Amino acid sequence: MAEGTRSLQQPLVQLETTAHVREPVEIDEKQALDGAQLVQYHALMDESTAALAQAIGTRVRHERQSRRWTLDQLAESAGTSRRAVINVEQGTANPSVGVLLKVSDALGIGLPTLVAAAETKPLAVTRAGQAAALWTGEFGGRGCLVAGTEPPDVMELWDWTMNPGDHHASAPHAAGTNELVHVLAGTISIEVADRSVDLHVGDALSFPGDVSHSYANHQASPARFSLAVYEPGVGTGQQKETHHV
Repeated sequence: MAEGTRSLQQPLVQLETTAHVREPVEIDEKQALDGAQLVQYHALMDESTAALAQAIGTRVRHERQSRRWTLDQLAESAGTSRRAVINVEQGTANPSVGVLLKVSDALGIGLPTLVAAAETKPLAVTRAGQAAALWTGEFGGRGCLVAGTEPPDVMELWDWTMNPGDHHASAPHAAGTNELVHVLAGTISIEVADRSVDLHVGDALSFPGDVSHSYANHQASPARFSLAVYEPGVGTGQQKETHHV
């Protein structure tokens, strides 16, 4: 489809329990922000999203352990942090599409396989409303992975909606990745490297996904588009370093 993602004076935070008052503990601002974001995520995450996060976490843990990799080994192979891998496996934080792409590529299974149901069928049908929502915009837009193929040459089909003000930026994907966009409603603005183009209803665009790119809705009405992503050589060792964000 269709992946980039503070050093201030440490405040003193007073922690309390119902049984007793604990001594003041110094927590830096990054920890406090991370905790606040986690609380906000749990408050907003609906049941289906929570179930998807748990299913992804279970699959990642199974794939990692079947390779006898440690958390550090997977994090190093994926080019992400150990904490990010832990969050994915525990299903306790909202990973970006980029993090999921990094992890799935490192495991050699591709993003569609990572989020698909465990049972493999000759015909993989995704019913309306059952697609995996892997991106949520600041203003309510959603990026849903509706279909995909298994490695080594992975195809992803996405259904994106962007409300006015929504924006998604992606660092370069693996070498050889290509993306196709077809606008179904509204107008979207796409930047690819140093070029920008506005696409209206019925317009389509193909471009290399292994350069920096972004999608945005700068208009006053919602937009919707289909996105197809082709990523060759997943899990074959032929891919160059990925930079999903």
